[in-house]
Parts: sequence; structure tokens; C-alpha cells
Amino acid sequence: MKPMRSESVIEVRDLTKNFGNLVAVNKLNFSVQPGEVFGLLGPNGAGKTTTLSMLCTILKPTSGVALVNGIDVAKHPSQVRQIIGIVFQEPSIDDRLTGRENLEMHANLYGVPRSEQKMRINEVLRLVELEDKADLLMRTYSGGMRRRLEIARGLIHYPKALFLDEPTIGLDPQTREHIWSYIIELSRRENITMILTTHYMEEADKLCNRVAIIDYGRIIALDEPKRLKEGMEGDVISVRTSAAKELAEKLNEITWVKDLKQINGKLKLVVKNGNATLPRIVEIAAASGIRIESMSIRQPTLEDVFLHFTGREIRTEGGEEYHGLAAIKRRSIR
Repeated sequence: MKPMRSESVIEVRDLTKNFGNLVAVNKLNFSVQPGEVFGLLGPNGAGKTTTLSMLCTILKPTSGVALVNGIDVAKHPSQVRQIIGIVFQEPSIDDRLTGRENLEMHANLYGVPRSEQKMRINEVLRLVELEDKADLLMRTYSGGMRRRLEIARGLIHYPKALFLDEPTIGLDPQTREHIWSYIIELSRRENITMILTTHYMEEADKLCNRVAIIDYGRIIALDEPKRLKEGMEGDVISVRTSAAKELAEKLNEITWVKDLKQINGKLKLVVKNGNATLPRIVEIAAASGIRIESMSIRQPTLEDVFLHFTGREIRTEGGEEYHGLAAIKRRSIR
């Protein structure tokens, strides 16, 4: 095992979690630097939430080591809890209280000195732009406002690291964009180290300095989103035809096709020069009597990176991963 790097806020080496015979997380290795937004990207059930729950001390690792600010999560969980903030996937705030009362309760739980509570509460309310809503009951808040308050609550004790489990799941596209803006601004202005889980490719691309793509409990790729996409080395062409299998056989013989996947009756090809290649694909199909229903060309996305490494589309994957950190916490205390 390599020595831990002290400058990292998060250090993970060979981290593993088994549930009986199921290996949910399989020897993960990564580090997160101060002020970095690090994403765990993958389908439901890939091991993202299980990984986060170990870093948050909700689950104990089966093997391996994880450090938060140099503290071992398995050996000193209470110390780790004092220096992290968590935004659960499932709502975990009391809608019978006001926004301010929720923050006061959390400040007390984390031992924030009484003399500092008012200042810190006002500060985090300002960060998430909820100052004018602070004294309203939570039941009057929209979904986006509730999520912003949960982020504020996770920051009330000045954590070294903030963990966000699917921070925008269930929100409408406009509200998701707003939450993304708050996360980006918080990271830049406050230099807060964040780890988030997501299965939204666009979210990972927009928010994360680096992304670890996880599948079946393993990291299959880890780098900056831009570099992961550049690694595809070409354009992505999608072809829809009723004779997808026959056309795939023809195209597999062509040297300029760098990668080809057949998904749900549609072909996805990676080629060097997509604009020049489109007419050639049409010619090959026509020569074989194959009718093309539609074609499109675009730059690679993280979805294409996942497809390249796994042969599957991430959004077709099913099965919730223990329904988020909040559910794992309930399971762990039964």
C-alpha cells in the first residue's frame, strides 16, 4: 500500500465494502485535494453511495483505509464527524421548524459555540441566498430552497469536507441549474473540498474538477471530465436503422471506425473526422441495401466514456443503491 499524502483532504486506499457475498465497493483508490470538487459518477447500484457512507463513517469498511483530513474514518469516526458536512439524498430537515430553527438545531448538535451561532447562521443563509426566507416554516419552501438549506446546514460548523449524495435528484431542470451555481460558487469562494455522487452526466461535467466513473464497485476511469472526453479521440456518430446488426458487421471491417457499440437498435461509432465520415457510412449502408432511418454527429460526452468502458448506457441501469445515505444510516443503526 502506498503512503498517504498528507496534503490531501481525502485519501482512499484499497477501500472495500462487502454485504455478505456482495462486493459493493472493490478496492477503490483516489485522493481529493483542498478546494476540489470530486465526483463519483455511475449508475444506481454502482457503489457510489456506499463509498460516500464509509467516508462519512455511516458504514465501516470491510478492508482498506480512508482518511479525512488525516483522520482514519474507521479508527476515529467521532473525530471525522466533527469535520465533515453531509447533504443527504433524501430530505432530512424538519418541516415543522423554520429555516433558521433547523440551522440552530444543527449548530447545537455540532457544538458550535452559542456566541458564534448567530453569526454563522447568518453567514450560511447569505451563502445560499435564503436570508429573506429564514423565518418561514420549512413546509413553505420549494424543493430547491430545501436543498439549499440542507447545503447551508452542512456548512454551519465550517467542515473540512462537504459530502453531497445526489444533490439535485428529483429537482426540475431549472432548479438543478441553480443548485449547480451555488455549489460552484461555494467551492470557488470558500475553498470547500466537496465529494458528490451523481448519475447525471451533465452534472458531473459541470461541477467536478475530476470524476471517478464507478461500475460494479470499481473505478473504471478517473480524470478531469475534459480529459476523459478527449480520450475518446474522435466524434460520436449515432445511426438508427432496423438492420443495426447487419450494418455493424459491415462497419466493423472498416479501419477508420475506432469504436462501435450496438445499443437498443442504434449504433454508436467513434471516428476521427465525423463530418467526412457521415457520407461514407451512408454509402456503405446503401451498397448493402440497408436503409438508415436517422443519423447524428456530436462531440463525446461522459455518457460516451461510460459506454466505451462498459458497453452499456448509464441511464439504462436500474436498481437503487440502498436509496441514499439516509437509508444506509437507518439500516446501520437497526
